[in-house]
Amino acid sequence: MEKYKLKIVLIEDDLALGSAILELLILSDFEVNWLKDGAEGLKYLEKNIPDVIISDLMMPIMGGGELFLKIRKNIKFKTVPFIVITANMDDDIKFKQLENGVNDFIMKPFNVKELIYKIKNVIELKKSIEKKHTPDPFSKVTIKLSEKDFLTSLNEILVKHLKIKIDMNELSSQLFISKSTLDKRVRKLTNKNASQYIREFKLDYAVELIHLGEKNIQYLVDQTGFSSFSYFSTSFKLYLNVTPRDYIKLIQNEN
Repeated sequence: MEKYKLKIVLIEDDLALGSAILELLILSDFEVNWLKDGAEGLKYLEKNIPDVIISDLMMPIMGGGELFLKIRKNIKFKTVPFIVITANMDDDIKFKQLENGVNDFIMKPFNVKELIYKIKNVIELKKSIEKKHTPDPFSKVTIKLSEKDFLTSLNEILVKHLKIKIDMNELSSQLFISKSTLDKRVRKLTNKNASQYIREFKLDYAVELIHLGEKNIQYLVDQTGFSSFSYFSTSFKLYLNVTPRDYIKLIQNEN
């Protein structure tokens, strides 16, 4: 089963340092997008929500401090950890960034292990915050299917692997049945084949996220593990007879 890689946006104008950090993060099994200045980073973040943002503080076009203030105005970035890279040891500047809400600092020159540990620490903090404050969008689904032990077990596995494409052989192995038995049981209980059930399960999750206030379609794609934006949109329309964008507008009008 394909492992989900945490997505990191790196914003660094120093090409030598940026290349070194990029290589380090990739070797540590992160998925990294490297932007060369704050303005470029802001444009990228308008359409993408990573797991962590790492930005140099001092850059000629737009610095990390200005970028942080701009993206924090958007509620979608409230829990996205933001780590600042800086060579400036001035306490006033450091305290100002912490006051604004920056999560952590990496001082140049930095230790490789320090960077990795700080990334992992802020990710764990993010997870704990989301777990505490985010309603479980599958609570009703789980309750509804609780009388079906097989579907309950299947749903529990699907929830844990929403962000990745699930291999049917691995899925059936986790349920201790064969691939053909998996498909037969799903058909018997839902009148859908296993692939359709999994696809619609992911789409139901996307719908719940929309009702919770999510408007970024690319974020929905990433959170549900669809292979592409177009495949998600096509599947969504076939399932609900409306495009994701129109569905979001419909929910906004109702509210």
